[in-house]
Amino acid sequence: MATGDSKAESADKSELKANSSIPLAEFVEDVDSFMKREENESAENVLVRLDEQHRKYKFMEYNILTKKSRLKQQIPDIKTSLDIVKHLQSRKESTDPMETQFLLSDQVYAKAKIPPTNKVCLWLGANVMLEYTLDDANELLDTNLDAANKSLAQVEEDLCLIRDQTTTLEVNMARVYNWDVKRRQALQVTKS
Repeated sequence: MATGDSKAESADKSELKANSSIPLAEFVEDVDSFMKREENESAENVLVRLDEQHRKYKFMEYNILTKKSRLKQQIPDIKTSLDIVKHLQSRKESTDPMETQFLLSDQVYAKAKIPPTNKVCLWLGANVMLEYTLDDANELLDTNLDAANKSLAQVEEDLCLIRDQTTTLEVNMARVYNWDVKRRQALQVTKS
């Protein structure tokens, strides 16, 4: 690998690390020097340590996938709320009440007539509902939608990064294991 490529790769890794809290796995290119650097640790101990790191990456991946699933459910809800607020804003000058149906519970709807209004109540979570003007609600929902979309994009990047790091670690584990097998075979040949 050329020196310039190495610097670019190093810059890419530091940029990735700065954008994410995921620790980067070191690729073991030369297993002999890697094992010497491990201060007389046996291959089994190194493999146990790598396996522990692998489990941590899998745990992080699970958490990231959970967050992605939550965001994928949250974004359509925010969009629906934003559409409703915009519809209410468009009808605020009207004198006719708006007829609609709203959800009472699963599969149970009720009819309602909503008079023109300048206020709306939004669920904020944790059993909290606040009343906002339509303009404030629109602004809040726009902000929340932007934040959710940015968060989803970051989650996607983190997911790609964690999968890359997991693959790197799995390759490292295979290389250390194969190195140990070759070392043991060489020891048996010299004993014979």
